Amino acid sequence: MRGKLLYSGKAKDVYSTDNEDQILMVYKDQATALNGGRKEHIEGKGTLNCRISTLIFKYLIKNGIETHLLENVSDSEQLVKKTELIPIEVVLRNKIAGSFARKFGLEEGKQLNPPVIEYYFKSDELDDPAINTSQIESIGIATGEELASINEKTLIINDLLKKMFDLDGLDLIDFKLEFGRIDGKIILIDEFSPDNCRLWDKKTHQSLDKDVFRKNEADLVTTYKKVLERLEGVQ
Repeated sequence: MRGKLLYSGKAKDVYSTDNEDQILMVYKDQATALNGGRKEHIEGKGTLNCRISTLIFKYLIKNGIETHLLENVSDSEQLVKKTELIPIEVVLRNKIAGSFARKFGLEEGKQLNPPVIEYYFKSDELDDPAINTSQIESIGIATGEELASINEKTLIINDLLKKMFDLDGLDLIDFKLEFGRIDGKIILIDEFSPDNCRLWDKKTHQSLDKDVFRKNEADLVTTYKKVLERLEGVQ
């Protein structure tokens, strides 16, 4: 099933398959920080991210969100629909944390009402610079109609995931999404895991995401296992 390597990223490799409408995503046992400036091999990370992302995508699909997920073919491999990538990363922030806190000199943890949506141009070479809706439209990345659809889907996904994580005793602080085009529609692609979101324990406010790796606070695999166990407990 695994064909030609199409793309090698920080967390996943993407391969062609014998079906031109499908690709294979392979999750890596690699953790990165500082936009790839720091890299470490961490055994078992790829499997954990694959399992967590699968649970979350299946939950979203069940609740009416169209995604690229077709099926898992191993513990760390997913068969997905081939889409035309829209090269923007959509970040939604429910609470102040991370770069948002540093940028505006704000204390972490305060609720943002309404949630903040930010866009970043997807380019490792350029360090994923911030980009606004006018720029996105002007240089032809997406139309105004497509951006409206992306915003609407992002807010719906946020509401669904806040409910899901609340049942797990987790606070969804912020997250990153990616979207693609298929048959004229915008659908959710990539993954959803502790690699691309912030999750805090509701009682202790302990980080249960990649911040434990960024800040050397705790073992990443142990942390991700806790997230998986909580998610499996409410399925």
